[in-house]
Amino acid sequence: MTGGLEPTEEIDGSVTVRLLDDGDETRTIRCDSYSDAIEVVKDHKQSVTAAKIVDRDESVVFTSAEMDIERWEAAWEDAKRELSVDVEESDCPHDDDGCVPGDRCVRCQLSNARAGY
Repeated sequence: MTGGLEPTEEIDGSVTVRLLDDGDETRTIRCDSYSDAIEVVKDHKQSVTAAKIVDRDESVVFTSAEMDIERWEAAWEDAKRELSVDVEESDCPHDDDGCVPGDRCVRCQLSNARAGY
């Protein structure tokens, strides 16, 4: 049982890394996750001409010929973190983006205190 927490990434072997070499055939390595695919690219980046990460829709999401794997990994981590944040939309009358249910802004707290008197 996961205690209410669901996995943030499906693991079904549908992410692939394609390693391209001048003169040699293209090698395809199936990975269980993007994290695994990133590690495969890092392990082989010096020994191949280009490495690509291909998603389950057969779209190339990374290519070493155009991007640095460390920068792409940081952007991927940021995007994954952004998608995992589940915050209710703010209904703050003061348009404070940080004002959310359970953690109201100071102006909302003051308004609520005044309403109680």
